[in-house]
Amino acid sequence: MISPASLIAASTMLACSLDLPAQDLYRDTRPLVFEHIQGVAPPLAIRCGRLLTMADSNAILDPGMLLLRDGKIEYVGAPIPISADYQVLDLEEAWVTPGLIDLHSHIQTGGWGDINEMVMPTNESYSTRPTIVSSNPGIRRACSAGVTTLFGIPGSGTSISGFGVLYKTKTDADYEDIVLQDPGGMKVAQTHNPERNGGDLGATRAGLSWLLEEVNDRAVAARDTNTFVPSLSNLTRIQAGELPVLIHCAGNDGVASTVRMWKGKYDTRCILSHGSFDGWHAADYVAAMGVPVNHGPRTYNISFGIREGRFVNTSKAYTDAGVPNFSLTTDAGVIPQEEFFLQATVSAHFGSDPYQMLQALTINPAKSFGIEDSVGSLEVGKDADVVIWSGDPLDPRTSALTVIIDGAIQYSQADDGQWF
Repeated sequence: MISPASLIAASTMLACSLDLPAQDLYRDTRPLVFEHIQGVAPPLAIRCGRLLTMADSNAILDPGMLLLRDGKIEYVGAPIPISADYQVLDLEEAWVTPGLIDLHSHIQTGGWGDINEMVMPTNESYSTRPTIVSSNPGIRRACSAGVTTLFGIPGSGTSISGFGVLYKTKTDADYEDIVLQDPGGMKVAQTHNPERNGGDLGATRAGLSWLLEEVNDRAVAARDTNTFVPSLSNLTRIQAGELPVLIHCAGNDGVASTVRMWKGKYDTRCILSHGSFDGWHAADYVAAMGVPVNHGPRTYNISFGIREGRFVNTSKAYTDAGVPNFSLTTDAGVIPQEEFFLQATVSAHFGSDPYQMLQALTINPAKSFGIEDSVGSLEVGKDADVVIWSGDPLDPRTSALTVIIDGAIQYSQADDGQWF
């Protein structure tokens, strides 16, 4: 694991500067002072030094302004005159981005750890819904680091783990107030973890593949005959393309078999999750099949073989191959949810394009899950999920000054003590 201290010390940290001059990256990043208006909803005006909308390949405004009203984004652009009814945050040195989105997270339980149903090898009717403890300390810490949307999923004890919930990291809210989409999608564990305790057919990868195809074939039959099977109702929606499926796998064999099954045979809205270790060897195949990758928490590999022994930035291997909507993950709590931004920092440190890595934290995961109309970028009409940073979001010395979700301030560094 690369420590933040070593990243700060390394001169190659300039890779994270988004092509800005060095003096801009190393500006004073001490907390900026402003009037705290916790709980006040729009109308809210934010003036900032640098606004990264993430709406396209190079959407940077310097300076920029956001207007928020009724939980939505009302205006994005250069600073303009505003009416007197707006509360104003005027932060000429701050950077502003959309809220960050992690598609592979397990912190929703508030400390119970991963949730698994270990009786059956496939749990296509299981849901994390009853396990979500809204605004728990882990969620509040995530919010304080700019993470505003999470996909809270079961563990990977069995091959079909069940269905997860897309929710927001509001710091004082009920379940009904945080849910973005339920079910948000399905979680599958294609290789590795379910082999440890799978027993019977689940003890081998061939057995796991057979189990997955058997239940998916039944769901396809239910879809094609318009037959309602209660236990298969959500899996049938996966086969109908109504919901995405996130698939845990690692290694090139798991990556290839995942893409072959979930895109080649069934043509689902699949997203390959992890793809770590030597999974990058299959990157060209993943890209050719048009499958998004949700990479991490390990984003580099030391590859040793007959003809090679080298350090590989695996994030860059996937993006260079042309994988669509490449995103990053912590698999929290494997890596603390509040360290999500460091996944992009480390990748940029080792040569990935910094702007692409910011896309991997924001708009790309939203596109992968089909929620880009609501979250992932700062555009008029979208949810007002906004993070105000003290500097470059990929600089590990930077902190989130203010986090706004659905137009209301959920975290302020000025009141840090009340959150933890």
